[in-house]
Order: sequence, then structure tokens, then C-alpha cells
Amino acid sequence: MVEALRGALAEEMERDANVIVIGEDIGRLGGVFRVTDGLLERFGRDRVIDAPLAEGGIVGTAIGMAMHGLRPVVEIQFADFIYPAFDQLVNEAAKMRYRSGAQFAVPMVVRAPAGGGIKGGHYHSQSPEAYFAHTPGLKVYYPASPNDARAMLLEAIRDPDPVIFFEPKRVYRAVREPREDYEVRERARILRPGEDISCISYGASIYECLEAAEAAARRGIEVEIIDLRSLIPLDEETLDRSVRHTGRALIVHEAPLTGGYGGELVAGIVERNFAWLRARPMRVAGIDAPFPYALELEALPSARRILLAIEALMRESEEALPQTVFGDARDSRQGGLAAARTEDREPKNDSGVKKGDEDSVEGAMEIK
Repeated sequence: MVEALRGALAEEMERDANVIVIGEDIGRLGGVFRVTDGLLERFGRDRVIDAPLAEGGIVGTAIGMAMHGLRPVVEIQFADFIYPAFDQLVNEAAKMRYRSGAQFAVPMVVRAPAGGGIKGGHYHSQSPEAYFAHTPGLKVYYPASPNDARAMLLEAIRDPDPVIFFEPKRVYRAVREPREDYEVRERARILRPGEDISCISYGASIYECLEAAEAAARRGIEVEIIDLRSLIPLDEETLDRSVRHTGRALIVHEAPLTGGYGGELVAGIVERNFAWLRARPMRVAGIDAPFPYALELEALPSARRILLAIEALMRESEEALPQTVFGDARDSRQGGLAAARTEDREPKNDSGVKKGDEDSVEGAMEIK
């Protein structure tokens, strides 16, 4: 992935003289992960700018550059260091087009290596994508493969608005693939088709999902793997098509569970696809604690944890949900809706449960 990102940067800098890169140690050193290695010699100090250790100043400077015709690509050494620039990103870059009545735009990319898996501890392993997905005016990309990283970085640099570009550093040099040229255009991708569960993820967790799906297949469960690639904007069409096909949804991400982007995905899936669901959506995420050093792998979503969730989701859908209310999400969608409407008209107790069904509903709601 490092080579793919470097190639995309060099390609755009050759194509457009307004594209510059700026960040800490990106020139002579070539960046902490060597993504910008060789760019200084090729494009010179005016376009490859070594900045002081001041993320707020780096991003603020880049915003000014973008407003005056340049296309800066900022490198934040680790996503954990992006917080000093938070105000500049969410209050300035994200809102500039709106506050200026479209007189100014901020065509800027902020690259940020994110996630764990490299023994970086709590200051070099965080996944802060939810903070920025919550901010109108920012796009949030999170590719998982080298070809996606190259294609999406090209698109981000050419975008007229700011893009936060998270890179899963755990797979920087762990994943290689033959180069392919294509456009992503902010669309999710189905990496593995399946009939039983829609497993939705992004970044390095994709590879844990694929491993878990192979293990599940050996047990007769076919899992469809969806790589979101773009978090904002979100490809709802691909998600909904998959969930309506399988009737089950599992969300996986490295960021902590509470307040994570997975909660937004679950809410949207339920709101748009409730009648098709055969079980409640589930999440497998990082732990709600500072990222540990010694027990790093225990904090991350693993293939083992994902497989356990897959099996639990299948059991719950087979044992818990009352067929008379929801019907079969795949084969009897309209019948399920009709049954639900019929149930709504029948007498219920004070808790909204149909008389005579109190025991069965309590059993259905119990967490297995």
C-alpha cells in the first residue's frame, strides 16, 4: 500500500502543479512510513514541505493554501496526532464553502495512518474516524487495499472539498496485489458474496472478516463481506441490497464500540430495512478503553471474535424472532409486513404485547 500511495501522490503532482504535500518529516526523511520517500528530490522544496511539529498550524496553513488555488495533501504522522488540528478541520475546513456562500472552497486532503496492530500503544493506534464522520462538510475515506488506496487518493486530491483520508497502517506492507486502474467513486464493494449474513467493515478489519467468513463457510454459513471504502458519503444502496438479501447484518470496526461509526450504520440499516431483518444487527468493535500495548490483539476485532458473532447471529435469527410478526425476510417480505399490521390491530396489554403472547415475546427478547 505504501508504494500505491506514493505512486498516486507522484502522479497527481506531475499532472497538476498546484498539488503540494506538507507535513512533519515528509521531505528528507520521506515520512515516518516512507510514503513520501523520493518526492523531495523529484519535485523540490516548494512542493514538498517539511513542517514543524504543530498539526494545528500545518492544517491551518493548508486551508489557506487551498482557499487560494493550491491543492495541499497534508500528512499527519499518526491519526492519534490529528487532535490539535481538530478545530481547524471541523470549524474551518468543513464549513468554509458554507460560510463564504461558495466563494471559497477547501480542496485539501488530510492523510492519517490509523488503527492498531503495530505495537504502537495508546498514542499510535487510535481510530478516530467517527469524530469526522459526524462533521458535515468533510468526506471520510478509509481504503483497505493498495489498489483502492491509490484510486481513492487520486479522487480525493481532485475533489473540490476537504477529505479525511485514513490509511490502515497495519496493512501498509502486509498486503500486495497487482496494480489495477479503476474508479471507486465513493462506492462500497462486495469482496465475498454470501447468502446468510452481511458483514460490513472497512480498513484493516476487512481481512479479519474475510478470515472469519472462510471459517464460517466450513460450518455451512455463507457470509457476504462488504468493504465500505467511503464512510462519508456512505453507499447506502449497496448496504441495503445486501441486508435485504441476507436478512442479517454484522458491523466490524477497530474503533471503540461506544459512539463508534458502527452505531450509525446499525441505525441506518434498521431504519431503512426493518421489515427485511431476521435478527437484530450486531457489532464487533474495539474495547472501550485506551488502546493497550501488551494486549493489543485482544483489543482488536479478531477473526475469532467475528466468527463467534456470526454464529450468535445465526442462532438468534433461528431461535428468537417470532415468525408471525416478521415473516421470512428473504421469501415472504410482504407477508411479514401484513402479519405485523394484523398484529397491530389485535388487543394488547399495557406494555403493547398482544394478550396471550406475553411469554413468547419475553423469550424472543432475551439475549441468547
